[in-house]
Amino acid sequence: MTKTRYLIAAAVVSAAVLTTGCKSMKNENPLLAEWNTPHTTVPFNSIKLEHYLPAVDTLVNVTLANIDAITANADEPTFENTIAPYEHASDRLNLVCGVLFNLNSAETSDSLQEIAMQVNEKVTEMSNNIHHNEKLFARIKSVYDKRGENNYDVDDAMLLENTYKEFARGGALLSKEDKDSLGKINKELGALSLDFEKNLLAATNDYTLHLTDSSQLEGLPDYVVTAMAEDARAKGVEGWVVTLHAPSYGPFMQFAKDRSLRKELYTAYNSRCVEGSAHDNTAVLKRIVELRARKAELLGYNTYADYVLEERMAKNRETVEDFLGELLDKSLPYGRANVAEVAEYAAAHGQSESLEPWDFSYWSEKLKNERYALNDSMLKPYFKLDNVRDALFMLAGKLYGLSFVRNNDIQTWNPDVEAYEVLDADSSYLAVLYLDFFPRPSKRGGAWMNPMKELTFMEGVDGRPHITVVTNITKPTSQSPSLLTFDEVTTLLHEFGHALHGIFANGKYTSLSGTNVAWDFVELPSQIMENWATESDFLSLWAKDYRDGSVIPDSLVNKIIDSRNYLSGYASCRQLSFGINDMAWHTLTAVPQESVESFERAATAKTALLPVVEGCYFSPSFSHIFAGGYAAGYYSYKWAEVLEADAFSLFKEKGIYDRETANAFRKLLSEGGRRPADDVYVEFRGRKPSVDALLEKSGLKE
Repeated sequence: MTKTRYLIAAAVVSAAVLTTGCKSMKNENPLLAEWNTPHTTVPFNSIKLEHYLPAVDTLVNVTLANIDAITANADEPTFENTIAPYEHASDRLNLVCGVLFNLNSAETSDSLQEIAMQVNEKVTEMSNNIHHNEKLFARIKSVYDKRGENNYDVDDAMLLENTYKEFARGGALLSKEDKDSLGKINKELGALSLDFEKNLLAATNDYTLHLTDSSQLEGLPDYVVTAMAEDARAKGVEGWVVTLHAPSYGPFMQFAKDRSLRKELYTAYNSRCVEGSAHDNTAVLKRIVELRARKAELLGYNTYADYVLEERMAKNRETVEDFLGELLDKSLPYGRANVAEVAEYAAAHGQSESLEPWDFSYWSEKLKNERYALNDSMLKPYFKLDNVRDALFMLAGKLYGLSFVRNNDIQTWNPDVEAYEVLDADSSYLAVLYLDFFPRPSKRGGAWMNPMKELTFMEGVDGRPHITVVTNITKPTSQSPSLLTFDEVTTLLHEFGHALHGIFANGKYTSLSGTNVAWDFVELPSQIMENWATESDFLSLWAKDYRDGSVIPDSLVNKIIDSRNYLSGYASCRQLSFGINDMAWHTLTAVPQESVESFERAATAKTALLPVVEGCYFSPSFSHIFAGGYAAGYYSYKWAEVLEADAFSLFKEKGIYDRETANAFRKLLSEGGRRPADDVYVEFRGRKPSVDALLEKSGLKE
């Protein structure tokens, strides 16, 4: 999931200012005109690339005019004439940037990437100017300093607190010279993040493994071979093609018997953007780390992690490092046992060489199949995409009373994208949901949720959220519909959880609603949804063989449940390695002289369970922390696992469809960031979360 605070933290224009601004705008630019579309959705069919830069220039000026109106007010600063108008300073600009940056991830091009770079520069410069506006900060500080004299409600108090912190943490208390330095750092960081993502997409798209000998297909299920043949046809070549996109790469590594090809593919995937490659990200990475460290120092923090974690549930890096270390200590014995078990199995079944990273998926899949008589080929017929999507909607209906109505009048950015109106239990409109399932060269890898438009509070405007869920799951072929792996099913449940968080956005202020919560809380709504994937009372309702409509048998459901903790120690160590690597980069005070590869090796040495492969390392393709919002925050996936395991234990106790529990959880989701995440969770659960629930759920508890 990627959060979308593209602009200043409180990024919405007041109704009065927007109306005045729009009257002077040229309506031939659809980004500046009123949208007479269902629920004021984006008119994608009318928007052209040449519309973005003029629209952003106009809206930056509107935003700055709004700020000038606040600072020109001769009255004594109050919440009503300073804090509230600032919260409403750039709504249309935020919406336009939401459209642009969503498309830059899901439907990009060289031209759009260049536009995104220019827009990033313009918006970053605007944001720096606003945060360093001494008159504006003086008014904000005046209101903040007198906060004890007013009886603010919960929302107003939190907005005031956040607004003051936003400016203080944005450099408002710095000298003129340091403000200028910080502004340059922020501008360069924005450009570097886009460069990082651009390089990674290019490296992923550049590589293909082209096969023409059918003997090289040994071990691959029919569905994988068919997809490879269709990829070859799409590229205009004979035979079969494997790419580095997940639906192609993952199954090949799981099933291909040809060890040399697995090695080649593994090496290609894990050397994307490494030093000396065509799309080398290592210099970009080091510069990002250097600038983040300098930014933290300017703002009075020892490291970038200290700066980031101050506003998270964890509060400080010592807590995070202790948390990751404790989980690693508990996971390592199980992880080592998992790898030893797979190595023994491989040796017993004919592999004379030692187990290498490109062997692990292949042999672990075979061991899983032997132990549980379960593999993706057996499950995929029951996981037709249409059925999975409808199952998500059904689950939201059973838990929260929601319904999802396809609306083909809502324009989308690609013909594959589906648009739905989300209705509440009383049939009132809640949100628009866009679903974009399949990989394409214009889309970055992975899966994510974004609000295309966040909850807004402008009078007379349809202000409910517009949510996007973007994935890269198995495409349909000429021989079968889109059939998902079990991992893809859980991925959809995960992202749908983020979507529900956005759909249930509520409150008085945009910046305190929806997914605008502490970053180490934001994965709770998504990860808890994955639990239903291993619940028989859920699977039995919808998982039907696409060929004859037969319901998934209890025996197969039981195998899914029995195998859910297969290799859980290995999986935990792998996830912890990402969090530990992230913290290592962001607790630096200076860029290391050693190579990125050497630094990563040292940082993650304790987590390593398989042999090191020279030239293969993941930092240059670690987009979550270098092109996304997870810098010094990747630990939050494990942090949220503790929360979700503890939270789901209440559903297990009360019933997985229990409405009372679901309503309490919906309240948690709708709270947004108006109250501290710790308080919101304790209110839901009745106590603080316990790590024991995660250890027990994962089979990592003695």
